[in-house]
Amino acid sequence: MPAPTVISVEKLARLIGTPRCPILVDVRTDPEFEADPHLVPSALRREAKLAATWAQDFAGRSVVLICQEGLTPSHGAAALLRHEGVSAEVLEGGLEGWRHAGHPVLPCAKLPHRDDLGRTVWVTRARPKIDRIACPWLIRRFVDPGAVILFVAPSEVAAVAEQFGAAPFDIEGVFWSHRGERCTFDTMLDELGLGTKPLRHLAALVRGADTARLDLAPEAAGLLAASLGLSRMHTDDLEQLDAGLTLYDAFYRWCRDATDETHNWPSKKPGA
Repeated sequence: MPAPTVISVEKLARLIGTPRCPILVDVRTDPEFEADPHLVPSALRREAKLAATWAQDFAGRSVVLICQEGLTPSHGAAALLRHEGVSAEVLEGGLEGWRHAGHPVLPCAKLPHRDDLGRTVWVTRARPKIDRIACPWLIRRFVDPGAVILFVAPSEVAAVAEQFGAAPFDIEGVFWSHRGERCTFDTMLDELGLGTKPLRHLAALVRGADTARLDLAPEAAGLLAASLGLSRMHTDDLEQLDAGLTLYDAFYRWCRDATDETHNWPSKKPGA
């Protein structure tokens, strides 16, 4: 059993992709990172020895420190964070343990540049429906929890992307977009190495709802209905995104944990 200040790979794997996921901080040295420029999904990069200086960034949050093998750098940084009043654990086995268990890692070369506050910035067309909510959900849950999502007029996406250093998505002619019959959500899974079974299942629902191919998954019609309902409920795109995050949280947990579960009423026949 891991020590109280250590979290197992499998426990963390169950938390990533959910709203309850702690802040993940990669504290490998620069040479280690340059030799292996990948991250555990949703992790940020910080310098271990300077943990006391960035502890305030995570006040009131739980933090998991990740180094190469789960040894000195992450244990030292975690101890410094705890000294500053931040709840901190170490990932058992570090990045190597995570990878050895078969879990995905993010290729940093594919991620957009971060702004002065350390956030990735993305831009797409206003009035999102399905793919343009699903992709921000994927980004916030598996890539960058603090990601900035900009919704602008379709004619302004390219110019805003260039002027504000944002990555454009779900418009024609850009990297993060539809490819053939596959949606932008599919593209992100492919390019970011996030092709787990639950996310691929969710991708089929997104594709079916987004491209009017409801035969791809029985649940696609429900996702379409819920998405269109949200777009009628909210005139503010960011408010709609917040509501949509909860919707995709639910669909993801169903894809991951509950596809075999059914529900009948009454639960038992009288007299049984």
